[in-house]
Amino acid sequence: MGSEMYPLFEQVFMDEQTTVTELRKRVSNFRDERNWLKDNTSKNLAISISVEAGELLEHFQWKTDEQICEEVKDRSKKNQVSDELADVLILCLGFSDVMGIDISEAIEAKLKKAAEKYPVMKTPLAAGL
Repeated sequence: MGSEMYPLFEQVFMDEQTTVTELRKRVSNFRDERNWLKDNTSKNLAISISVEAGELLEHFQWKTDEQICEEVKDRSKKNQVSDELADVLILCLGFSDVMGIDISEAIEAKLKKAAEKYPVMKTPLAAGL
């Protein structure tokens, strides 16, 4: 796999080094190079996000937390889960691009609403209560 043929796959991206804007541009460029914008409508992307989220959930269905933790120790299984998560995130980035939604702004606004709705409690509740 030479860099001239697949430059997208030659670079190493780490969460600490990559911005949301960089990821969004990479997703948009990937889409645009393939002329997929005509199919990437807000409706189609929203549906696809749900479909891919369902595929992610299949890896966890009917399993205990302990079973899941054990399974993802296997690199192949963890890669499968990682691929499904990437599918969801790629579609979310594409959706935000098509809809003109600033992801950082949306997350900050949502966290502010959640903080107002769920204030920090002085005494934490025990799990399951």
